[in-house]
Amino acid sequence: MNTSFAIATVLTIVGGLWLDAHGAAWAPYTVALWTWALLGLMCVRAAPEQRAQWMVCLAWATFGEIVLSLWWGLYDYRLGNLPLFVPPGHVLLYALGVWLSERLPHGVTDAVPPLALGMVPAWALIGGDGISLPLFAVYLIALRYGPSPRLYSTMFVLALTMELYGTALGCWTWRPGVPGLPLTAANPPLAAGAFYCALDWLTGLYARRAGTRSVQLADAPRAG
Repeated sequence: MNTSFAIATVLTIVGGLWLDAHGAAWAPYTVALWTWALLGLMCVRAAPEQRAQWMVCLAWATFGEIVLSLWWGLYDYRLGNLPLFVPPGHVLLYALGVWLSERLPHGVTDAVPPLALGMVPAWALIGGDGISLPLFAVYLIALRYGPSPRLYSTMFVLALTMELYGTALGCWTWRPGVPGLPLTAANPPLAAGAFYCALDWLTGLYARRAGTRSVQLADAPRAG
């Protein structure tokens, strides 16, 4: 991703969600077509390893949406389905997060964990956002054991920003009670970005394994 694609991604997310919330019946399909087209153009211009990484992110994002929304029922989309623009939108947000994490000052990303440490428990008590406590634990585990802590902190804030925007428009709504668990949830949960941290971690695991395998193949003795 470069600056042009980063700007296009921001405009796609902001404008696409607005159209989905306020547009006519054709809006979700138009947004989906544009989102897939932008992702396709990015893939065409990306290196093969980057393109493969985005496809892994797409697969995990689709699986996660099916589990979290359609099966578990943590949140519901406006029309009660899984909008076609959502899976590629996750990939665009991931690519934007990677791009930003490489450019943000270390002081910005380093400030996220202590700020969240104070805000998440307070909002769990005041705002009844109990689900954010285990989600924040997921974020901390990713910071401790994951390979890209700056990316996780970037995504924690970036995803929360998108969640606040999308729920304010009514594109999706988090259920106040977590199905099957004695937990409540705000709309959106303050630590909703932890889901994206998990997605980024899973995507990064593929990249590391693919890179290790490439190195092993490159170092392997050749016959003849």
